[in-house]
Amino acid sequence: MTAPSDETIVAIATPPGRGALAVVRLSGPRAWECARRLAHPFPAEPRHATLARVTDPSGAPLDDAMVVTYRAPASFTGEDVVELTCHGGAIAPATIVAALVALGVRPALPGEFTRRAVLNGKLDVVQAEAIGDLIDAGSGAAQAVALSQLDGGLSRRIGALRDAILQVEALCAYDIDFPEEDDGPVAPERILDATSRVEGDLVQLLATAPVGEIVREGAVVVIAGAPNVGKSSLFNALLGRRRAIVTDVPGTTRDALEAVTDADGWPVRLVDTAGIRESSDVIERLGIEVSLEYLQRAHVVLACGDTEDSLGRAVAAARGATRATVIAVRTKSDSGARVGGGALAVSAHDGTGLGELLRAIAAALSSSSGALALDAPMITRERHRMGLERALEELRQFRLAREEGRAPAVIAAVHLRAATRELEEIVGAIDVEDVLDRLFSTFCVGK
Repeated sequence: MTAPSDETIVAIATPPGRGALAVVRLSGPRAWECARRLAHPFPAEPRHATLARVTDPSGAPLDDAMVVTYRAPASFTGEDVVELTCHGGAIAPATIVAALVALGVRPALPGEFTRRAVLNGKLDVVQAEAIGDLIDAGSGAAQAVALSQLDGGLSRRIGALRDAILQVEALCAYDIDFPEEDDGPVAPERILDATSRVEGDLVQLLATAPVGEIVREGAVVVIAGAPNVGKSSLFNALLGRRRAIVTDVPGTTRDALEAVTDADGWPVRLVDTAGIRESSDVIERLGIEVSLEYLQRAHVVLACGDTEDSLGRAVAAARGATRATVIAVRTKSDSGARVGGGALAVSAHDGTGLGELLRAIAAALSSSSGALALDAPMITRERHRMGLERALEELRQFRLAREEGRAPAVIAAVHLRAATRELEEIVGAIDVEDVLDRLFSTFCVGK
């Protein structure tokens, strides 16, 4: 990897705008030197908070701040770090940053603090991505997965797969270099069995990708049914705010409305669709086509009806249009009509059954995930998935070459080295500057 810069950088590490506190963070070889010129008194030892008056280089006061220092390598970035917690707002933190820039400190680029942590070996790339995921987490599930990855769960799993491939490579090397040893060459079955086990482990980890996508992007939960059965009212009630227009006129919803919510810890992209029926209205027909497209890619479908007849038709139509879990929802339950057939009774008017419905959605998502624990290693990014798929393909090519005798062992082993490199690139064990550039461009400046 590229060596970390010898420049000292500074940024406001908290969101801009009005607030009680703001954190100004410095990192680099001159962090202590520059902060010492502004903060009086300066902390006597690392990791001890000190209340200090912060001035500009000329001595003019800027603010009072709590100052904490960290000595390399025992810091987030692995460098000397100083954090000043001052009053929030637009002026105080900005003037402190300006004073530090006047002393030769450079404003940080997006994600540069975390980038330095990676370059200094404090984090790997997967853990750095997890920091961004944790900041962006919009649900308990996303939080749990991000924390697991930040703790190194996925990195350790990928490291174990890499070690297993290296063991296969070692068997091949022994077979190539010492064919006349007393024990004889390594049995081909032993090498193939070891390869098959690694392939199986790769397939198992790749199988977590759909759950990881749900955690990052949200599960698509489609509210479907005939016009005027209360779909939009249910949509608004589940969100807790008015998002869709509700009228007594059938066909009011002409397009799909999408909003994000949380279902018992799972992130959900709730979709209110146009009522499905025969229509001569061109715009309404286009809306119905969009509804059918959403049904095809849904994770869960809420088939809604306000009567036994409309509910039965909605369930049948949904099951014919999707492979997702279909939950029968009897809307307008406050009207007093009988509910049967295992449907969930809900009322957008008085909130009856909404909690039970959200729990049913979460249960369906948990069931479809194969009871995968959210703190278990899982694939959450396309980059991870593609790297694992390439590694799996290299292993398969190696196995086929060995089974069919298409290539000598020394040539077939090239596929093992390629598979190892794919896994190393995921965690950043090799030079991946382009990966780092893409990753940290999405980070906030102070991170």
